[in-house]
Amino acid sequence: MRTNKLFSGLAGIVFIGSLYVSCESPEKAAYDNAWVYDNIEFDMPVVTEPGFAANTVSLPDVGGVADGRTLNTEAIAKGIEMLTEKGGGRLIIPAGLWITGPIVLKSNINLHLEDGALLRFSDDFDLYPIVESTFEGVMTWRCQSPISGRDLVNVAITGKGTIDGNGQAWRPVKRFKMTDNQWRNLLNSGGTLVDDGTYWFPTESAALGYIKADGNNLPRFDTFEEYEAIKDFLRPVMISLIACKNVLLDGPTFQNSPAWNIHPLLCEDVTIRNLTVRNPWYSQNGDGLDLESCKNVVIYNNNFDVGDDAICFKSGRDQEGRDRGVPTENVIVKNNVVYHGHGGFVVGSEMSGGVRNVHVSDCTFMGTNIGIRFKSTRGRGGIVENIYISDINMIDIPTEPIRFNMFYGGFAPVLDDGKSSTDLIDTEAPAVPVTEETPIFRNIKVRNIVANGFGNAALFMGLPEMKLENVTLENAVLKAPKGFTMIDVNGVELINVQVIQEEGPALTIFNSNNVELSDFKFNSGMNQPGVAVSGATSGNIRLKQDDFNHLEEELLLVGGADDATVVVQ
Repeated sequence: MRTNKLFSGLAGIVFIGSLYVSCESPEKAAYDNAWVYDNIEFDMPVVTEPGFAANTVSLPDVGGVADGRTLNTEAIAKGIEMLTEKGGGRLIIPAGLWITGPIVLKSNINLHLEDGALLRFSDDFDLYPIVESTFEGVMTWRCQSPISGRDLVNVAITGKGTIDGNGQAWRPVKRFKMTDNQWRNLLNSGGTLVDDGTYWFPTESAALGYIKADGNNLPRFDTFEEYEAIKDFLRPVMISLIACKNVLLDGPTFQNSPAWNIHPLLCEDVTIRNLTVRNPWYSQNGDGLDLESCKNVVIYNNNFDVGDDAICFKSGRDQEGRDRGVPTENVIVKNNVVYHGHGGFVVGSEMSGGVRNVHVSDCTFMGTNIGIRFKSTRGRGGIVENIYISDINMIDIPTEPIRFNMFYGGFAPVLDDGKSSTDLIDTEAPAVPVTEETPIFRNIKVRNIVANGFGNAALFMGLPEMKLENVTLENAVLKAPKGFTMIDVNGVELINVQVIQEEGPALTIFNSNNVELSDFKFNSGMNQPGVAVSGATSGNIRLKQDDFNHLEEELLLVGGADDATVVVQ
């Protein structure tokens, strides 16, 4: 049995798994999550959950008013300060509509939203000063997050209420994502149009930021005054927790964030469970959870329905991420449901500090643009390794249920014209020298996958100079109009994989080595090969004779591949 003593200074609290007992009088709680640690492929520590003193403050008792109009910023701050003076405890938000400005959490505080509580953040931008922060893996200036905390110990947001970030006041909208009637109503609300009238911004300041940043989310200016001139463009993440220990998010609905929804950065011992995380499907940068450079984390029993990646792991971007050098590691993701999202489970693209020791299982992805998504590009560097994914069911996937894309260019999986962003990839791109800027993805095992969609069965694509390495896909049924493509991979194994394609080869292999197929099934009798191998650098492609009815018709060698490329056993 693992036992961890709480180091927050609350004497007498001892953790045994997720149960704590106190010799004094802290708020008592127990949560049975032992099953989360079952069948993990690496040495995973038991995550320490926070404990809190038994003190409580109810928001009305410190002047809070739930009339949907009164600003409760000062009352919330007063409640947090009162609890802090007593050694911490629970700030209770009762049922009602509570309007507030930014909330700054402190150590040993549990922000608890009771059933029926709706905490909505004001759309008055003057309440959100520009502060030094991070976004997309680099240090920058952003507006203050609606909820933030830095260098804290023992912090939680719990309960059955809802936190609404009023994101529609901040976010731009692309024309193609709305119906004619929705677009007309949006224009009638005001705002500014750019890009020949196809991109709407809520204010002139926000539109100016887009123009000055050349369409990027991260403007690079020399002076603070330049950032102030485009303040409305600097949308904050809704929940920003930086360098915190013993973090618990349990129960609430987090919705309608200005940018990303939940962003733990450099945190340790994080528990995320029983959440509903929502954003409109058209919300720009409307990610659900972005876990960045965090250690010892469990994520389970959550529902996501968002406008960008749902459950996404990051660790900094390019040189800054490599200099930080803090990976996201020791993470369990179990029993989550994702509806809309650019990806169900995602690694990257800002993964320059590395991602390792990750277990993902028993998840359902319904209508996500991609199901399991790995993305990076030259310049990132970093190593992604020891990732174990199993028992994932996916339906109605527009592009690929599984996509490795090392040529990620910042595009959404589905482009404005409905095509897949993989159409933009140049598979003939030449190799470049390997340096610290070269991303590495290796030692990834995926098994027990059932998926259907209306794009491709899967895409495994490394770099010419650094191939996607040592990936196993076992026990999978992939149904899609087009087949499975591998480009620049090495040491990939398919075991008991069935590809039910409607046209073209079931599997196309290009410039890849040491690929082994065992018990490979596909749609045959289509006047198309089952397996096509191409590229003069391909080699040691190992097939089983028993997997083919007519090997001479079902195997196609083109583009420099010849009989020596393939080994039939």
